Amino acid sequence: MHTSPSGTQTELRCGGMVVAITEVGASLRSFTADGRHLIEGYSDTEKCSGARGQSLIPWPNRIKAGKYRWNETDYQLDLTDPAAGGAIHGLTRWASWNLVERDHEHAIFRHALYPRPGWDWIYDCVIEYVLDNDGLTVRTSVMNRSDTAGPYGTGAHPYLTVGTPTIDSSMVTVPGSIYLPVDDVGIPTGTAPVDGTHYDLRTPTHLGDRQIDVAYKDLTRDPEGLARVRMSAPNGDAVSLWCNDAYPFLEIYTGDTQAKPRRRTGLGVEPMTCAPDAFNSGDGLLTLEPGETHTAQWGIQPE
Repeated sequence: MHTSPSGTQTELRCGGMVVAITEVGASLRSFTADGRHLIEGYSDTEKCSGARGQSLIPWPNRIKAGKYRWNETDYQLDLTDPAAGGAIHGLTRWASWNLVERDHEHAIFRHALYPRPGWDWIYDCVIEYVLDNDGLTVRTSVMNRSDTAGPYGTGAHPYLTVGTPTIDSSMVTVPGSIYLPVDDVGIPTGTAPVDGTHYDLRTPTHLGDRQIDVAYKDLTRDPEGLARVRMSAPNGDAVSLWCNDAYPFLEIYTGDTQAKPRRRTGLGVEPMTCAPDAFNSGDGLLTLEPGETHTAQWGIQPE
């Protein structure tokens, strides 16, 4: 019997928009509007690569050397990013998630994250997808079912596309005034203003050959409290990703380390509740008390 590498597929439809979500990781595999791809995803016969469309729980991005200290206890996680010698993108993105509710425009997935080496807590994880006339909304809610408080962060990892062969010809707007420079394994070394650097994308900017793989903070938000990254093609096609104020950070990744033919074919736009290596730096790191739930929302809109 044939089984997709990403498990059972769940499809949502609204108007001319179609979304595909996978059992593995409850990941956003594809999103089209009137046949136009809004994310650079993957087929149902492929394994996810480059974290495309995955949700990142209980931390986004990297933890240096997979080590952290919490309440006077030292923890060592599996090194899931061996090239950089660290742990990357959490513990749930390769897990099987249960589809617990769905209709044509709405689906809810649930996963129980239990203790394992380097992790001592029980988190009840829920990801809800809603497709309506405005686009896609993704709501991530995580409750601590443990008897003790635990560390927490979350993020998401879609790659935006406007249908061009590479992202080089696109115009991009990123509403961050501060970026986090990183060392040679992607760990922040401090903060710096974007002024006068090639990281300054606060106004629509031709991306060209810029190579970016950093987090932004101090995000400009609209009156509804949403920060937006917008990407447009020379022909006028455009897409935007928004996130609410539960996400104070946005990672932008131009995909330069991806293997061909996926190199620079999509722009990674990653809303994050905390900075890379927050389990060590504490920058944005949340504490989930027993019984406490944290909820965050982001979404994608075609233009």
